[in-house]
Amino acid sequence: MDWLQALVLGIVEGVTEFLPVSSTGHLILAQRAMGIGETESDTAFAIIVQFGAILAVVGLFWSRVRSVFRGLVGRDPAGFRLGLHLVLAFVPAGVVGLLFGRVIKASLFNLWVVAAAWLVGGAVIVWVSRRREGIDAGAGATIEQLTARTALVIGLVQVVAMWPGVSRSLATILGGLAVGLSLTAAVEFSFLLGVVTLFAATGKETLSSGAAMLTNLGGASVAIGLVAAFVSAALAIRWMVGYLTRRSLAGFGWYRMLLALVTLALLASQVLEAT
Repeated sequence: MDWLQALVLGIVEGVTEFLPVSSTGHLILAQRAMGIGETESDTAFAIIVQFGAILAVVGLFWSRVRSVFRGLVGRDPAGFRLGLHLVLAFVPAGVVGLLFGRVIKASLFNLWVVAAAWLVGGAVIVWVSRRREGIDAGAGATIEQLTARTALVIGLVQVVAMWPGVSRSLATILGGLAVGLSLTAAVEFSFLLGVVTLFAATGKETLSSGAAMLTNLGGASVAIGLVAAFVSAALAIRWMVGYLTRRSLAGFGWYRMLLALVTLALLASQVLEAT
């Protein structure tokens, strides 16, 4: 992997990680288009580069993150409750990832599977958006009104996103809406839950494959990918928050379906390799 490929993958990761379009699917597509992604180091890079996107969320939502840390030391009851709810929402995906992570990577990381998930997920987004027509983005419960039960429900929905192409962001936003959160609160909780979930994934991958990845790809490429992911994620998050105050999620649904159809056509014509 050269520095330009690392830059492209970092930007793809940052832009798509917190949008409901599936960063994993986009990274797989980008890797196939550039003729990389077949080695364990390439796979590790695609996971570890998420740390840049994590830092972007921490910076943009520092007041929430700080509140959680203060709660852990008994100085902020609301922060403690939020931290507890984030842990509860993380547990289902964490357990499934530990038990079936290798099987998922071996069986589902191909573009046919991703394109199918893009298509179905896009249709779901459009359907939900039409059901919510006329509902203000701020209408519904706030993050402070989450309970342990509703947080766990969001976590169970997040498990579906382990199917590449579904999108962790999409699953958690829809899970939040299903338990009564406002769209604004569901998006914010999705961002914060992403910090916990992605930190666990990147930490695990760094411990198991980080040293080999640095040796094979070089520290410069990894650094470029991380910085690109951080900057592009910060810009994408700011854009998405502003966008959803004016418009619905439907645009993401139509984008997903169009991308799925184009990808399926390229696969059928053998322009792209599925694996």
